[in-house]
Amino acid sequence: MKTVSLSGSLREDVGSKGAKALRKEGQVPGVVYGNGGNIHFHVKETDLNKLVFTPEVHFVSIELEGNEHKAIFKEIQFHPVTDRITHFDLLAVSEDKIISIALPVKLTGSSPGVLNGGKLSQNYRKIKLKALAKDLPEFLSLDISELKIGMSIRLGEIEIPNVTLLGDMRDVVVSVKTSRNAVADELEAADAADAAGDTPEGASEANAAE
Repeated sequence: MKTVSLSGSLREDVGSKGAKALRKEGQVPGVVYGNGGNIHFHVKETDLNKLVFTPEVHFVSIELEGNEHKAIFKEIQFHPVTDRITHFDLLAVSEDKIISIALPVKLTGSSPGVLNGGKLSQNYRKIKLKALAKDLPEFLSLDISELKIGMSIRLGEIEIPNVTLLGDMRDVVVSVKTSRNAVADELEAADAADAAGDTPEGASEANAAE
């Protein structure tokens, strides 16, 4: 997983009044948990928005007074009306430490079921998992090129090296459902007819004899 850089300044006043004053100046207060203690700091709101308002997930390398701390987002608080970020927490990580995180799901390939008129249904946009920090991918890639109408990929069918998925393994992550516009798969229909030994309707007696 990629690491993005963010710089901030240590907070002197960690009270609510100090936090309110920072927000008026376009700053957002935050805390880094771990590494033997909690570090209170603040960063520019514009810099933070670039990391938060994106579907991608990154490690954050926060630079504070000459010291760098590698972390991930633990919690983000938003204003109930404006949706502006009011506070955020980071959790310090190291390469040999197992962490839990939710990573985005990206679908690849073309589903034959969708090409035949089926409807693609994606139930999971992100999947929770745990792994060593060094083994975390940027996202979970699922190939849907084998999905026909009525088929699905369940959580328990996803395999990622050195990564443990969290949740009910029976849950459907993505599926192709039938729809009014769905058409039969002609190849499957032909195979089924051959297996049943049926003669195609309208065939001549001569062709049937052959």
